[in-house]
Amino acid sequence: MELRPSFQIPALIKSLTDVVLPAVDPANKLAQEQGQLVVAMLHLMAQRLPLQYRYDCHELKQFLGLADSLATHGAALPELGETLAALATSVETGRYVLSRAGVAPAELEATNLALRTSVGAAISASAMAADGPATKAINAAVMAHAQEMLLRERAWLAMQGWEGPNAGLPAVETLIGD
Repeated sequence: MELRPSFQIPALIKSLTDVVLPAVDPANKLAQEQGQLVVAMLHLMAQRLPLQYRYDCHELKQFLGLADSLATHGAALPELGETLAALATSVETGRYVLSRAGVAPAELEATNLALRTSVGAAISASAMAADGPATKAINAAVMAHAQEMLLRERAWLAMQGWEGPNAGLPAVETLIGD
């Protein structure tokens, strides 16, 4: 779900207030009110963008934590060698992006996507590995991450007013069984 518009909201607000609204016929009250309403809605959207940015940073931090866990437990599985190397590259990029101030939202989103893809490949490769303590540790880390992501998604939706804050969550035990 795309929550961030692809255009620059402040630039759009400026063009509406500087060019479009002054050009509207003052006798046309409906057009004047509609223009002002659009500007007000854009201001509200601009206020929510920092929340989305914080949300994306939090997601990146969570995936970096999962990637560290995968790298630690996956080191015992020789069949994950190539996958873990790709994951290490994504982790390095993710840490670099987080260390910089003022990262563009598009870059943050692309970094999240690359890290998500690398983590998914590592999880898939570990699922094909022989069942052992390392595989079980990876599965436990993945399930803990999944539950945390689900809780965070619900909190984000509730914060945006899209879902009630008391929506029920399945227990991890029901997701993974015994």
